[in-house]
Amino acid sequence: MRSQNFLNNKKHMTKHPSQGEYKRVLCVCSGGLLRSATAALVLSSPPYDFNTRAAGITEQYALVDVTQNLIDWADEIVLMEAKHFLEICKRFDVADNKCIVLGLTDDYLYRDPKLIEAIKEKYDARSI
Repeated sequence: MRSQNFLNNKKHMTKHPSQGEYKRVLCVCSGGLLRSATAALVLSSPPYDFNTRAAGITEQYALVDVTQNLIDWADEIVLMEAKHFLEICKRFDVADNKCIVLGLTDDYLYRDPKLIEAIKEKYDARSI
């Protein structure tokens, strides 16, 4: 069992100054392995240069699960599908204006050039 001090410190560290002033972006798909990992790669590269993490919303498939700490850490949450947005809102305390849904179905492999282009196109076309 983890102590309350550990949990308080962990929450405090979600915005650690050593991470710099880069926008913190959490990329979410079902497993956090293909689409969101590719989105994290794209959004951490020029011209975006964001501080990114990838996570999955489906616990049985996710390598890294979405947690409240990750949600609190993020300045923005990029979700691949509307169903991911609905699940995040149901399970976590998150402001919906922090979320962007790209509308990318699970039809791509990791770093698929078509996926990379779709991420750039949809992210750049978003309306905030």
